This record gives sequence, structure tokens and C-alpha cells, in this order.
Amino acid sequence: MQYHYATVLETIADTIPDRPALVHGDTRRNWAEFEHRAAKLAGGFAKAGLKADSKIGHYLYNSNEYLEAHFASFKMRASPINVNYRYLEDELIYLLDNSDAEAVLFHGRLAERIANVAKKLPKLKLLVQVDDGQSPIIEGAIEYEKFLADADPMPRIARSEDDIYMLYTGGTTGMPKGVMYRQGDHCFGLMMGYDFRGLPRPASNEEMISAIRRLEAANALPVSIPACPLMHGTGIWVGAFAPLMIGGCVVTIPNINFDPDYLWQQVAQHKVTDLIIVGDAFAKPLSNALDAAAAAGKPYDIASLNLVISSGVMWTAEVKQQMLKHKDMFLIDAMGSTEGSMGRSLTTRASTSDTAKFQMGEFTKVFNDKDEEVKPGSGESGMIAAGGMVPVGYFKDPEKSARTFRTIKGVRYSFPGDFATVEADGSIRLQGRGSACINSGGEKIFPEEVEEAVKRHPAVYDCLVVGVKDDRFGEKVTAVASARPGQTFDERAIIEEARKHIAGYKLPKHVIAVPEVKRAPNGKADYKWAKAAATEALGVAG
Repeated sequence: MQYHYATVLETIADTIPDRPALVHGDTRRNWAEFEHRAAKLAGGFAKAGLKADSKIGHYLYNSNEYLEAHFASFKMRASPINVNYRYLEDELIYLLDNSDAEAVLFHGRLAERIANVAKKLPKLKLLVQVDDGQSPIIEGAIEYEKFLADADPMPRIARSEDDIYMLYTGGTTGMPKGVMYRQGDHCFGLMMGYDFRGLPRPASNEEMISAIRRLEAANALPVSIPACPLMHGTGIWVGAFAPLMIGGCVVTIPNINFDPDYLWQQVAQHKVTDLIIVGDAFAKPLSNALDAAAAAGKPYDIASLNLVISSGVMWTAEVKQQMLKHKDMFLIDAMGSTEGSMGRSLTTRASTSDTAKFQMGEFTKVFNDKDEEVKPGSGESGMIAAGGMVPVGYFKDPEKSARTFRTIKGVRYSFPGDFATVEADGSIRLQGRGSACINSGGEKIFPEEVEEAVKRHPAVYDCLVVGVKDDRFGEKVTAVASARPGQTFDERAIIEEARKHIAGYKLPKHVIAVPEVKRAPNGKADYKWAKAAATEALGVAG
């Protein structure tokens, strides 16, 4: 069996052509249509001069077109490039130039930004605009459906597992970087949909076809909603690739803003089995919406939902229990980043798990600064190393590649920058990302640990913790928090509640109240904003 996304998806389309593959609002595509439209799109790309290893920008919201364009890119051995739909002119120019993008697909509501940068990017050969009723087709672009209509389907070709697939990081710790994977490694890694259903990952086409036919006969093919953006790894990998690779269907939400009530309506309408989120930023409003609907005597029908998966942001034990009140299901909290997967925890009504505690992945280690494995139960902090599906490196950045992807005792690991301790039972307790670490009085303090403690207070809805300049301590720990509806803050009470859960030196010196804690669309922390808000509130020079 060849582990290449295009080849696997083509095989699935041949196996279950009439089964649903993509849903977006009233638009549905079965597997045969999904494959045919991707082939025509690939044919159009080739006609425009794109070729194997070309980079194709996806400046799109969650949509069928996002996934069709990925499939088309893979078909011609090119690499789709995820472009954050919040990026403005300077950020767009950086990413499209850094990635060597030769084409970009974009929604109409983003057209003006593309029009402003296109002439500054001489490598661009092709602009394709998805008509969303928000903008006329800009000069030099072709409308998506017309582009498909004018193209001939690209014939299927031979491919290699050494083809490069690339995903750009979110840039939370610096400028976004393209993380390069071998198709063979990444495609096999995203066969996790089989794991979730207790099935072995297929070693041959015959095994894959047999497994999918059995699921089809049992009406058990997955239906997934990525609630988070497809432009980030959690959304595209876990929310889309994983269910598609087992013959599933991906439902994307037409709303560009997160609406928990509308999402639950979509779960009921499409009998969704898998929901993909990013931590408490999604889980809290979703759980609150379930509570409110139940209290009003109009509970949402979530009987079909079996699996909720989160990655990238803290998902607290209390919020997991809040969701489980409404239905027993598998809640999987995955610890990982663009650079690699490190561990996961599983929670059901019968099996609880602590916040930030994960079972170590098969190829995961924790090393101290001497490249020695941290001993379980020692309390020593170390950096998490992810083995197995290790990237080739960062695109155009050999120095950072050498720092992040290292070989220890003959084994290659990815070091995304996360620190943890190893419990006596061999599990990992996540401390946080080293780049966000606060140095206060010579002590290292990880924001995530303090945030969890602050959010224990019933008045606190969300919180980010940063270090603010301080003459005495170097940095003083400062929380920026928003209140639950109808609640008011008592700074001293919040700090005293946190004292019950963390050591005194980690306690925030101040709790700054804000109407809303700002986060990226994928739910990840916006520490730059939080630091600016805290600095301004305390009157400290930046």
C-alpha cells in the first residue's frame, strides 16, 4: 500500500463513490464528486503552469473548496499551503513569499487583501477566487467554479511517499515556519481514525477497502465536524484527514464566527459522530450551550456523537465533566503541535483524567538539558521529544531545523518546545511551552499551570497569564481574565483560590479584568495581546 494522501483518497472514492464526503450548508459532495472535482482542479493547476512540488496557498475559510484544493494539490504532488485568514498585507506577503507560493485560492471576502499584495509577489502565477457573494472577481483572478468548468480532469499519476507535504505553524513563537513532512510518514500517522475505532491501520489497499466496506455495511462511517479552522493542524489533520482516510464525511460550518448553538444544530442534523475542538476555548461555550438548552427543556440531539477530540490548548477536567453530563462518550485530549504528536488522555464517565496529564506516546520521551531521560516520579522538568512521525525540517530554515529536530542515541526526535514532568506511573504532566515561560525572581513559571489555577475560581471564565517587567523580580506574574456572565471579580479571592492549587511563588501578583480574553481563531492564547493589556493596566513601560 502506498501511504500518499492522493492515492489513498482516490482508492476510497473508487470504493464508496456514492457515500457522502463533504457537506457545507446545502452543498453536498459524494466521494465520486469529491474526486472528480479535485481532478479537474488539479488539471487546471497544471494548465496554469503548476507542477510537482509547487506550493498552492489556501487563503480560505472552512469549506468544501478547502478540502477539494488539498486533494487536488496532492494529486499533482504539489503542497497546499495554509494561510491564516486573519492575515493582513504584510503577513500575507511574508508567508506567500516565504513559501514560494505560485497560486493562491481565496474567498471573496478576502479578495481586497489579495488584490493589494498580488503585484508584490512575482512568483504568483494563478489567483482563484471562491465566490461567496462578498466581492466581485478581482482583476487577474478567475472564479473557482469557472476554473473547474474550463479544466480537464488530470489523469492519475504515479507518486512517491517521499513527496513533501508542508503545514505552516501559527507563528505564536515567532514568524510562521513551514514544517515539512514526508507524505508517507504523515499519511500513515493520520490513519488515526482506525485507532479511534479499535481497528488496525491498513497495511494494504485490500485491508483498507475491507475495513471501509465493513463500516459502510454497519452504517458506521464517521461524520466529522472540525469546529476549529482547517487552516491549523488540529482542524485539517484531526478534523478532516483522519475521518476522510477511513471513508468518512467532513461537515464544515458556513458561519465564519464560532456559534456553539448552530454547531450543535449541525451535529443533530448531520448525525455527527466526531467533533474536533481546541481546548476550553471551544469546550466551555459548547458545554454552556448544552446546559442552557437542557435547562430550557429543549436539549440538543447529540445521540450520534461518540468522540470529541481536542489538541493544542488546555482542556480542563471540570469542563470535560460538564460535557459528559449530557452524554457518555470518548473525550480525547491530544498533546501535540505542528511539529509532532506527544501523548493523549482519554476521559469517559467511567474513566476520568486530570487536567494536563497525558499518557506518553509510544515514541515519546522527556529529556533534561543533558539529553538524559527524566526519571519517572523524580519531579525533574524536561523537554518533551516526539518520535515516530518526525518532520523532515523547517522550510528554508536549516538552523531552526537543527535545533528542533535532533537525534539522540540513534533516534530522531522533534522538540517542539514543551516542558513536562514524568509521573511515577509513566504519564506526562504538561507544564507549558518554554518560549512563554516567565522568569520571576529566578524561578521558571509556566503560564498554563497558573491559568488553570486561576480558572478554578467560579467567577473566572477565561484567563491568560504573562510576565510583566518588575524592578524587584525581573518579571511579575500577572493574570488577564474575563468573568463569567453575572459575576464580578474579587482579585484577592481569586489569588487565594489559586493558592490552593499552586506554590506561592507562582501566584499572580495582579488579576487584570477584561471584557473578553482574546484568542486566535483556533483557540490558542494570544500572549502578545495579554502582555500589552497587562502592561497598560499596570502602567508599566513595555
